[in-house]
Amino acid sequence: LRPPLDGLTAELYKVVFGLLLLLLFLLFFDKFVQDAVYSSFMRAHKCYDLIPTSTKLVVFDTELAVGAKLSPLWDSKKQEFVGMLTITDFIQILHKYYEKNGSKNEGIKGLEEHKIATWREELQHDGHLKPFAFIRPTDSLYSAVQMLCKEKVHRLPVVEECSGNIAFILTHKRLIKFLYLYMMDLPRPAFMNKTPRELGIGTWEN
Repeated sequence: LRPPLDGLTAELYKVVFGLLLLLLFLLFFDKFVQDAVYSSFMRAHKCYDLIPTSTKLVVFDTELAVGAKLSPLWDSKKQEFVGMLTITDFIQILHKYYEKNGSKNEGIKGLEEHKIATWREELQHDGHLKPFAFIRPTDSLYSAVQMLCKEKVHRLPVVEECSGNIAFILTHKRLIKFLYLYMMDLPRPAFMNKTPRELGIGTWEN
């Protein structure tokens, strides 16, 4: 039988055991924090941080004829922003008219003369019209990333709460560029040393 430990030795064992547990916790916590550094960065910054000091934004009334590939849409009757006009809308409308008229060009020739509101009504009738997705300047960039993914949109208007005006349009490219500007000052996560295939990003099988 082992002789019982005296009081001092027992306390020493407790201290050493506690330090080992603390070391293991710190190692695990440090890895967790390092891997989450980019999401933590996005949580710490607001959408306002991406708004330039000087910027111009073109806004179209829905009563205007079609003629641009990207713009926020203003409903003069409702006095509010109702959506975004993007190249995807053009493709959906062209596809719709092609299905309806086949190889005939009668319906497609006059598309540019249609009002934007007419297009929106047709998209709404087919269930393709999405609700207006936007974010506030005080919301975090992390929330913006979540909304871009959730709503499956490529452009997210930043709407001022007091005036209701659109101050800026957030995109994936602008978010990544903002992160890139500070990337050298941030700890490097372990997953940055892996390939896209190792991370399960993309399609690698037929």
